[in-house]
Amino acid sequence: MFGMRSLVFSAVVGIATVASGAAFAASKTVTVVNKTKTTISAIYASSVGARTWEEDILGEDTLAPGESVEIDMDDGTGKCQYDLKAEFSDEIDTVQENLNICKVREFTFTE
Repeated sequence: MFGMRSLVFSAVVGIATVASGAAFAASKTVTVVNKTKTTISAIYASSVGARTWEEDILGEDTLAPGESVEIDMDDGTGKCQYDLKAEFSDEIDTVQENLNICKVREFTFTE
């Protein structure tokens, strides 16, 4: 039986947004948090509509339960909408479509 995993998104809003203005709005850095019991072995992101996944963002690294990593998602195109795929060490994949990285600053994988 396969477990279900989901993504929880939270937009960072508030004083930091007002204080840093345009520089913050242009940032496409997001924090990925693993709150599952399983290691994430690969993370892929591609702009919405792409026919293939880009290279594994983690490379040879992994994201163990409880760990987080900051990822610069800016590919130079100015696009904000991305599809995201995570592969877990237990061979269960999770795909989130149409993630707006211009608004979301953190997302969390949960059981």
